[in-house]
Amino acid sequence: MSVFNNNFLSGKISLVTGSSRGIGREIALNLAKHGSYVFINYFKADKSAMDLKHEINQFGGNCQLLKFDVSDSNDVKASVENISKEFKKIDILVNNAGIARAALALRFKEEDFDEVMKVNVKGHFNCIKYCLPLLLRSDSPSIVNLSSVLGITGDLGNSVYSTSKSAILGLTKSIALEYASKGLRANCIAPGFIKTDMTALVSEEVSKIVLSKIPLKFQGEPIEIANCVLFLVSDAAKYITGQTISVDGGMVMK
Repeated sequence: MSVFNNNFLSGKISLVTGSSRGIGREIALNLAKHGSYVFINYFKADKSAMDLKHEINQFGGNCQLLKFDVSDSNDVKASVENISKEFKKIDILVNNAGIARAALALRFKEEDFDEVMKVNVKGHFNCIKYCLPLLLRSDSPSIVNLSSVLGITGDLGNSVYSTSKSAILGLTKSIALEYASKGLRANCIAPGFIKTDMTALVSEEVSKIVLSKIPLKFQGEPIEIANCVLFLVSDAAKYITGQTISVDGGMVMK
């Protein structure tokens, strides 16, 4: 359930990366429900992307599919140029696309290391770099980067994933500092134990251990993240930039 008025994002153009499934899907859906024209980025999940487009169209929302690989700078550049041919600005960029590979450091393959960094870190940077000219044409530009609580705490068997998510924290602060004078705000969300396809693979035993560490004692839904995105891109957050918000039921308290 949303706490925001319908259509408060009317006239806003949004790009959400990795938005065909999971948290990204919920973010794109939520932005569209509140009036934004949404570019649904995906790379491999064609059917899921089409299903999301259909759902948004069903309730009268406006969206467009945009297939590109966030880790490929030329692909990102060309796709953003296509946006610029139709629209003169981007108001909201949500960098959600990411992948996970788990293994102890001694067993981690170099090619997997490169792939995680390429998608999770370079992917965020590519989208920011090539969207900046369009973002700076907006009256209230906002970037929201998706990290993870593991980027704050680290995790056994997830050293590379945690490193990539930690890098996003530094990237967010740097972009916030570089473009604050232009009116652009950049913030970060660090999701905790959220119900997604990835967490569905976690065993019942491990799930119980994780839940025992969450003060609120329940697993979050993707809508928790999507509503935080709505807040950060709204005027209610106009004095917030360079920050990381953990949406995790109290799992990580700094």
